[in-house]
Amino acid sequence: MSNVAIIGAGPAGLAAALRLHQQGITPTIFESVEELKPLGVGLDVKVYGSMEFEELGLLEEFRAMSVDAEQSIFYNKYGQEIYAELCGVHMGYTHEQRFVHRGELQMMLYRAVLERMGADVVKLGWRLEKYTNNADQTVTLDLINRSGEKDARTFDLVIAADGIKSVARQQMHPDHSEPVYSGITMWRGTTLMDPFNGGGTILHIGAPQLSSLIIYPIANNFEGTGKTLVNWVCEAERDESVEDWNQTGTVDQILPYYADTKIPFFNIQDMMKNAREVYLFPLIRHEPLQTWIDGRVILIGDAAHAMYPRGGNGACQSIVDGGALARHLATDATIDEALAGFEAERLTMVNNIVMSHRGEGYEVIRRMVEERTGGERFEDIEDVLPLAEADAIFSKYHSLVGQARPGHEAGDTTGFRTEYAQTAAR
Repeated sequence: MSNVAIIGAGPAGLAAALRLHQQGITPTIFESVEELKPLGVGLDVKVYGSMEFEELGLLEEFRAMSVDAEQSIFYNKYGQEIYAELCGVHMGYTHEQRFVHRGELQMMLYRAVLERMGADVVKLGWRLEKYTNNADQTVTLDLINRSGEKDARTFDLVIAADGIKSVARQQMHPDHSEPVYSGITMWRGTTLMDPFNGGGTILHIGAPQLSSLIIYPIANNFEGTGKTLVNWVCEAERDESVEDWNQTGTVDQILPYYADTKIPFFNIQDMMKNAREVYLFPLIRHEPLQTWIDGRVILIGDAAHAMYPRGGNGACQSIVDGGALARHLATDATIDEALAGFEAERLTMVNNIVMSHRGEGYEVIRRMVEERTGGERFEDIEDVLPLAEADAIFSKYHSLVGQARPGHEAGDTTGFRTEYAQTAAR
């Protein structure tokens, strides 16, 4: 089988193309934009994501553009430390956890596709209008470009990696295709500043009931300045929804949430005020699907399982999709068996992650501390959230997403969803 189409040239679609190529399949990729540019902000790539890049032969290039994650620290709204854990190889994993700019990661994958398969495999400026499953078990794609020119192409298999506003998902699941606004807006920005706390730290700050702030470096010695480019994202409720996904904003509305936050090595207020740019994004969700398959069309990535950007697993799980699907296509007897095998392997697991993130994932510990202290400062965190309890939450979560912590017993990860994921389901 060599006649495969991929809809979408984001990280999910490009990684899937590279995985298929490793199995001797060269797909055709259709992307709606006319030019790919390194857009976006930061990604927290977990250890299993780094393993994917190693298996794609891209680990060294990925390392060169990213920052090694060394530790992850959680604080309440006052800046009091709640919990900390080491990351990646520092925890004892065999692969690194790394922070990177999403656009640069996408361009790395794009370059690899062009180098390994040739420029002709990527058709820029073409978007999907609809697909048709044919009686001979092929799929016809109706495509249109920016000039209004139309084309119809037929394939043995179509992999829809066309994101959270997926046209393929809309056709496959018309009753579950429109994303739902949560009432929460994300302020996302980057700030050029001096390295902090050794250079490889991710900070998780605030009471999620009010606002939540995540901060991590995504490039060292950015453009030769000697400074670090820091990515930050703040969640808070907002009266009106955000329709434009690239709407610019200011920090005025979120600064008051962190007026009393004091962290010895980090000035949050200065970081926000000195942001290079601030964008507003709606925190939206899709309900989990019962199937990703319609005939010879299969959804992957955000088209299949868009999740809240909590815990850093959305992009990583999207990239894992491509490897798993390519493996099934290479080893299963038929395309239909491969699609069914892929779905059986991935769907339930990833839907559980989606629901976990709906309730904050491991970030729930900050909510728990806020509730248990009544929003006041604590004297001793052990009296509020004992280390053993926090360890159990983190061990369950890491096992849930497919990276059990070395030296930590995870216990029953199915309990994570019911115990913690529902706490703040919105």
